[in-house]
Amino acid sequence: MARRYDPGRRQRIIDAAAAVVRARGIAGLSHRAVAAEADVPLGSTTYHFATLDDLLVAALRQINAEWLADVGRWAEGVDPAAEPADELARWLGELLTGERARLELEYELYFAALRHEATRPLAAECLDEMARILARIVPDAATARAVVALIDGLTLQALLTDRPYDPEGARTALARIIGGSGHSGA
Repeated sequence: MARRYDPGRRQRIIDAAAAVVRARGIAGLSHRAVAAEADVPLGSTTYHFATLDDLLVAALRQINAEWLADVGRWAEGVDPAAEPADELARWLGELLTGERARLELEYELYFAALRHEATRPLAAECLDEMARILARIVPDAATARAVVALIDGLTLQALLTDRPYDPEGARTALARIIGGSGHSGA
């Protein structure tokens, strides 16, 4: 029997891996689950991704790219005359009151780097890119890294507790990190 040419199969497998992780978490990721989700033979998943770590890395790379594209679009829309702390606090509020499942997935994948060494470089790349994007809004790269750390901390607290988001507390903390009134002067 001739082999069927299917140039989109690898991408469908990556999309399926991301869907499986979204639905079942990292623990639910398997070649079999991904093959079923992608509607491909099991051998196709192992042909394109020899190990589960390879599959996890591909899914994480795609999910990170989607997340960073969203952050980049948001940053492009920030009014340069607006106070960065106000804009960041408003955006964080939108994130925390939006689709919780997406945030949980992003942080589950982010923390996968603690147990899956293959994903550590991707987690670091995501943090670096997030800081690079936010450096357009805040005074400098060091401040952007501190803002990313605060956003991560506030997001984790919101995900792990049932406490409501405190926009004024977040704005005050962001303004302290950014300095002065929180305006970059850009």
